[in-house]
Parts: sequence; C-alpha cells; structure tokens
Amino acid sequence: MTATSQKHWTGDPSPLLRVGEGFRLSDVDPDATPGYERGKKSGAEDLAAGAAQFDELQERLFAQSRVQDGSPAVLLVLQAMDSAGKGGIVRHVIGATDPQGVHLTAFKKPTDEELGHDFLWRIEKEVPGPGYIGVFDRSHYEDVLIGRVRGLAPADEIERRYVAINEFENRLAGRGVHLVKVMLHISGDEQKSRLMERLERPDKHWKYNPGDVDERQEWPAYMAAYQHVFDRTSTDAAPWFVVPANAKWYARLAVQALLLDALERIDPQWPTADFDVQAEKARLAAT
Repeated sequence: MTATSQKHWTGDPSPLLRVGEGFRLSDVDPDATPGYERGKKSGAEDLAAGAAQFDELQERLFAQSRVQDGSPAVLLVLQAMDSAGKGGIVRHVIGATDPQGVHLTAFKKPTDEELGHDFLWRIEKEVPGPGYIGVFDRSHYEDVLIGRVRGLAPADEIERRYVAINEFENRLAGRGVHLVKVMLHISGDEQKSRLMERLERPDKHWKYNPGDVDERQEWPAYMAAYQHVFDRTSTDAAPWFVVPANAKWYARLAVQALLLDALERIDPQWPTADFDVQAEKARLAAT
C-alpha cells in the first residue's frame, strides 16, 4: 500500500489476513483488527483517504484497457455467513469508484437452467473483462459450502469441484485476472445481534430471511466447510484472506487495503496520447 493508505496500519495487512499453511479458522478472533492500531474514527478517515486512491487506480486500470490488449482485471470474491457485511463492502468500498468500470454479480440460488449445466457455467459468464473490477457477492464457493453442509451433492462431486475451482482460478490468473478472495468472519453472537436488528427495524425487514435462522443451526458445519475450502483452494495464484468482521469499519478498511494492494501490484498507467497534444491545443484555441 501507499504511505497514505497505510497511515495507521502497523504493516501490510495482506500477509496478516492471508490463509497460509497451518491456518485454522477457529484461531481467528472475529473481534480482532489485525494490523490496525487505531479505532473506528481513524478507520473512517483512512477509508476516505483510501477511496480517493482506489478511484484513481480503478480509472487508470479502465483507461489502460482501452488501448492495451490483454489488460488485467481484478475480481473480488466475497463469501460470508448471512449478515456479515458483504453489502456494506460493495456500498462503502466498491461504491467509491465509477460504476461503469465495475461488474457486480450477486449469485442467488441456481435456476433450473443453471442446474442443467456444470456449476461453473454461470460463473464463467460473469468473469470481469479487461480493465474491470469484478465483484462476486457469493460465488462458485456456495457449491462446496452449502453443497457440503446440506448434502446437495455427494462427497466425490464436492471433491471434483475443489479441483475444478483450482483449475478455473488458475486459468483466470493466467489471463491476467487478479483474484482477491475474502471471507468476512463474524461470530455467531454478532450475527444473532444483526439479525435481531433486522427484525426490530421495519426498514430492515426486507433484508431478513427466515431461512437465516435455519442456517444458523448449522454454524459448526459451515465453519468446518469453510476450513475445507481454505485447505483445498487457497493457492499461490488465488489465495484466501480471512477478515475479522465483527467491526464493520475494520472489515471495510481491510478489504479496501487488499484491493489497493492488488491494484498497486498491477500498476496501471494512463495511456499516452496518440495525437499531437500541442497541435490540438492550438486548433482548439483557434475555434
């Protein structure tokens, strides 16, 4: 990250949040704020400062792709238990930039048509093109999370999907798509509080799904399923990052930092003019 964006970070958050060898989800404290030494107020200030950098880098990425074949793209994959804050990430982090350069897909329960194809069929169609920042609100990982917990697919099919996911993501990385895979990690108690708030506020009723309570009852099974996902699909080409998310402000700041890191590694450049700038200035002045 740049000096501005890491103002109150004790270091680069990427290695602190990255899933590495020996990682255990159960060791992650959802209340923690790894690498960030200040509180909510400073977090809001740093998020605003990072938003300006994010906006410029996104525009440079998009502009570069207009003149350069095979330009890179960024794909943010957001996974979490219900109410963990995916929508807040989209609104407060991704929303800081030009929506014309963003490709957002919120994957819902597969349709009958989608179920008639391999599970990656609908995913492939939504991969961002060159110059875009793609966002998957839920993703292909639902097929090895819900699929495993709810027994929607046999064990050998779940195993095949892990392999297929790794091959798919390696292909994406090979063609210049930089994957940022994030699990927003909240505690069961925090989720309960957030769901209760949705019930207590009429303006939040539309966000409440009675099925969320059913899924809560499978919490240990989902945590085990996530651990399997990390064990099987956190690779050098497409690593996972687990972001403690009980503090919404920290989760937003951390995801922004991960995206800034990806964009700065790409280092997109403004295209140079393919015309004589001085001559055009003179022509314009004469009109």
